[in-house]
Amino acid sequence: MRDGERPESSGTVLPAAGVAPASSRPHEIVVVGGGAGGLELVTRLGNKFGGRGRANVTLIERERTHFWKPHLHEIAAGSMDLGTYETNYLAQSHWHRFRYRVGEMVGLDRERREVMVAPVIDEDGDMVTPARAIRYDTLIMAVGSLTNDFGTPGVKEHAIALETVREAARFHRHLVNAYIRAHAQTEALRPEQLNVAIIGAGATGVELSAELHRTTRTLVSYGLDRIDPDKDIRIILIEAAERILPALPERLSIAATKLLENLNVHVRAGARVDAVLPGGVRLASGEVLLAELVVWAAGVKAPDFLRELGLETNRINQLVVHQTLQTTRDENIFAIGDCSACPWPGSSPGRLVPPRAQAAHQQASHMVGQIARRLAGRPLKPYRYRDFGSLVSLGEYSTVGNLMGALVGGNLWIEGYFARLMYLSLYKMHEYALHGFWKVALDTLARLITRRTEPHVKLH
Repeated sequence: MRDGERPESSGTVLPAAGVAPASSRPHEIVVVGGGAGGLELVTRLGNKFGGRGRANVTLIERERTHFWKPHLHEIAAGSMDLGTYETNYLAQSHWHRFRYRVGEMVGLDRERREVMVAPVIDEDGDMVTPARAIRYDTLIMAVGSLTNDFGTPGVKEHAIALETVREAARFHRHLVNAYIRAHAQTEALRPEQLNVAIIGAGATGVELSAELHRTTRTLVSYGLDRIDPDKDIRIILIEAAERILPALPERLSIAATKLLENLNVHVRAGARVDAVLPGGVRLASGEVLLAELVVWAAGVKAPDFLRELGLETNRINQLVVHQTLQTTRDENIFAIGDCSACPWPGSSPGRLVPPRAQAAHQQASHMVGQIARRLAGRPLKPYRYRDFGSLVSLGEYSTVGNLMGALVGGNLWIEGYFARLMYLSLYKMHEYALHGFWKVALDTLARLITRRTEPHVKLH
């Protein structure tokens, strides 16, 4: 039997408090979801408790490798080499003393304290692992978020959502194929050809539109000389709110709009999408914007299955938690990152911690301390979100943002090279949490040395 997994005849009785006594079996800590927060958490928990007999740490994740989600737009645009930035879960679990169990969570038995995991079937139809039940004493949900199409007709059929590496790579393949097709055809371009419509002008949509401006022109320079970038290529950024980046300060929005317009990106704010069509987008006004490729980058919601677990959720499926990050209906279950609805004391009434990478990083760090207190039988501490501001990268053209809080003693507007360095440091913090200082330093040096010899745009 695998540790932490239930045989068919298991009749284990768990302590009522959910914390194993010192003389009994190790405490079973299970984390579901290996995104930014989840993988940082199991790495640190494994380093702290793994292999010491006090606790077993298990990660349940359906993918085999981890990729930092804020970089997905660079995979879609073709400006990043995927393999360089992936972390293999199995190798990470070996080096940091936690267990990796491949599979997708499909149910929860709170009475028995078991996570139900679906069987894993490979691309040839062969079973890799059967359906399993994995026991926990403490369960942390870290399953992240998805885009929210709000039931808009045609999104699933005609748009690509940048939610996974697989979808980002799919968009890039379609993009390269569209350019090769346009270069090879003898007839004139159709009205929608080489037009890309990006729905949703949050950070992902804004960053993708800027990155596409550069990479599409580089792509054309690789011998596709029958395409005129200034005449034939059109990038349209659509936002239902009255300005782009609506969740961020207005000054940042205004600066980003000006930079995008200078890149010839067509910004359509205050334009609600009514439907996605085979060759474009129909707005609520009835206007049709023609586009060969459509990206849906609007809205945020947690995965639908969270509604079926018997735990309290909000209207976008997030698990409602107390300040301790414990779910409201089960003190043995916690939630962090985008899938948690955590109060933000000191902000406007009813406001929640925003679904940002910095929040997931902070909550993962806080949970390490919570687990230590839980194992020691001490009271848990409330989590308090610290807003360090927001940064939006416009590729090699600029980075804009604001730094907030104790970091700068208020609200500091930044842009240009310094802002770019701060933006890059966010990912370095994530790498450091996963791999430590020396590995990150050496890998960064190797990337700087090899970057000059690599193509500027990936063609696969």
